[in-house]
Amino acid sequence: MIGAVNLHTYQPATCPPVEELASRFRDRSATVAIIGLGYVGLPLVQALLDNGLAVIGIDIDAGKVAALREGRTYIHHLPAESFREPIARGRFLPSTDFAELARADAILICVPTPLTAHREPDLTYVENTARAIAPHIRPGQLVVLESTTYPGTTRDVVKPILEASGLKSGRDFFIAFSPEREDPGNMKFSTRAIPKVIGGDGKEAAAIADALYSTFVPKTVPVSSPETAEAVKLTENIFRSVNIALVNELKVVYAAMGIDVWEVIDAAKTKPFGFMPFYPGPGLGGHCIPIDPFYLTWKAREYELSTRFIELAGEINTAMPRYVVARIADELDARAGKGLNGAKILILGLAYKKNVDDTRESPAFKLIELLEKRGAACDVHDPFVPVVPNLREHPTMAGRKSVSLDPAGVAGYDAVLIVTDHDCVDYVNLAASSRLIVDTRNACARAGAVGGHIVKA
Repeated sequence: MIGAVNLHTYQPATCPPVEELASRFRDRSATVAIIGLGYVGLPLVQALLDNGLAVIGIDIDAGKVAALREGRTYIHHLPAESFREPIARGRFLPSTDFAELARADAILICVPTPLTAHREPDLTYVENTARAIAPHIRPGQLVVLESTTYPGTTRDVVKPILEASGLKSGRDFFIAFSPEREDPGNMKFSTRAIPKVIGGDGKEAAAIADALYSTFVPKTVPVSSPETAEAVKLTENIFRSVNIALVNELKVVYAAMGIDVWEVIDAAKTKPFGFMPFYPGPGLGGHCIPIDPFYLTWKAREYELSTRFIELAGEINTAMPRYVVARIADELDARAGKGLNGAKILILGLAYKKNVDDTRESPAFKLIELLEKRGAACDVHDPFVPVVPNLREHPTMAGRKSVSLDPAGVAGYDAVLIVTDHDCVDYVNLAASSRLIVDTRNACARAGAVGGHIVKA
């Protein structure tokens, strides 16, 4: 057991020198606390445990903590075995008690950063977490914010809250920003396989953070400041948002011309330079792309600057669910002489991306809302989401159960709307049973399912 530390007996030194703290990370004798055990925090726990460090996992959701302690996980692609043995051996302690943070050498913050109803940054989770850390922070600790946010958050928001404890950054403790780069369900690029950008509040903080992340990622990318690291994350997500908006707009234009945008993209990507394929969809989903660009839009106003490109991309992507609903209505009218009012629609896919159970910001729920406002009755099927979870923006949908895809049942729907292209779905059989399929992901064509009743949207 390399560098294993029993969390029940381990007591850190009072205030280690910088090199001593860094060496603890390198020799795996350190204890790391993760605050927020969701889609970012729990894979981070797994990566740290797999590389020999002891971990304290903190979450305000007692249900998550209880599940881990009982040997269960609540994230589909993370096996429970990754946590059972470390818990049994005292190397992983899931808890709701922030007092446990005093025993950690490093504290990593992985909490949500959503938008308000007015599309402005909501730092409530970050601020409350910093306030919860402050009573327990001690000399010699490293605190790293991983939550995506606007440039200046680490230094201007988190740091003052922590310094209200009487300790000072750079003298008593160290603070840095290292943006999460988690891609749920991507087996090729797990947490341990993705380089880590690091921006420290001073050279010592940067060096200590580098020592920590070097223990479990293939490469660290130090930058000059927390603000630069915060900007890196926003740039990555804005890049995706803008390019997705571009292909979404091309989809609408090419569809009017009778041109298949997926065929265009597949041909264009054969060019070995100057082109990177992005694919259209029914709208944006997930915890990053629909939200993060607006953090920069908001911050830019402080400098009397507008972000027209970013905002235009947001408008295009936000309009996609209405475009898809209009396509369904047109197809039903043309084929069956009926509109959406009274139509039975099967929504295939609730997760925001394929092969995961993550429903955050999924366009599926906006599509259901729009369809039902126009009189349609919607059922749902998702092999990864058996029951619709509680949703802040769509609370009335909670509790809906996923129906089966048996041929007789599928044949009873006026249309099947493919929102998420999970690999485990048999699209050939689905096509054989359906009256009409509106495919927003090109899933049927990729599976070899063909027919005049399959429409791309």
